[in-house]
Amino acid sequence: MTQEFGVATAMAVILGTMLAMVGGLVALQDPKKDKDKIQPGRYYPCPITEPSRLAYEKFVSVYSPMWMCFFGLVVVTQVYEQFTAWSYLQVCGGFSLPFLLQPVLFPSAGFNSPDAKRPLLERYSFKANVWIAVYSFIGNYWYTHYFYSVLKAQYTMPAHRLNNVPIAMYFATHFYFSSYHLFSNLLLRKIVTSYQEGIKRTILFVAVVLVFSYFTAFMETLTISSFPYYSFEDRDMAYTVGSAFYGIYFIVSFPGFYYFDADVDKPNNSAGKVTWFDTILSSCGHGMMIMTLLDFVRLSLDIPLVVGAPPLAS
Repeated sequence: MTQEFGVATAMAVILGTMLAMVGGLVALQDPKKDKDKIQPGRYYPCPITEPSRLAYEKFVSVYSPMWMCFFGLVVVTQVYEQFTAWSYLQVCGGFSLPFLLQPVLFPSAGFNSPDAKRPLLERYSFKANVWIAVYSFIGNYWYTHYFYSVLKAQYTMPAHRLNNVPIAMYFATHFYFSSYHLFSNLLLRKIVTSYQEGIKRTILFVAVVLVFSYFTAFMETLTISSFPYYSFEDRDMAYTVGSAFYGIYFIVSFPGFYYFDADVDKPNNSAGKVTWFDTILSSCGHGMMIMTLLDFVRLSLDIPLVVGAPPLAS
């Protein structure tokens, strides 16, 4: 009990300090003005100049609470105790399907997206899903082994595995990351559209990326802490140090996804058009930056990296 209180206190201090820092930076900003009137800024893309990005983010906004509720019920009711390897695959794959199939079967996204008039490979929603899918694959196939090695994490549920990572997790990561990057887009856009460009806004932008990355990593670790088949040798360290380690993912990917294909709705933008191959290269590039940072941390701790061999047989 004392140890749990200590961790709770440490996390409260860490998160409180981060929020205070961001609040101070916000107070220093110069609001954008139009004819001496302060512009309120916006969370979502402009419906006139960015209709494709708006429709995609609105769709993710609608579906995210749904998968969170259903996934939460699976954890809270412990129905997973009845799951087989196929059950995990069906549940996680099923939850990811609305994101994966939306560009193909529902290109308008219910919000009049111009994607409905584009070929599949040119749709913003398709490219956004490819970006997240490639990133999710890299994260599971490679980054998970840093958690195995550095934090002594382990998956022990019945599972079909690829490189000793449950295949169900590749799908779960897709719907998790789709929602995470929606939330980061909303925050970063609010900053960019609310405050005047300059060094102060840049510092705030970077600070919010750092804080939200840590917060996202911590909240995921906390919300799945009752799931017994994903465990850590030292869960308290997973909350504090592990959240910073996991947050490295998002320090790179949050701004990367925010700026990805930003000009998709610009007229006569053939020269700057982002193709499906450009999308894969972009995601792989961000993935390599993340992997390099993770390895820098591992090297600084002088911990060997083991890839493929299970930390605990399941």
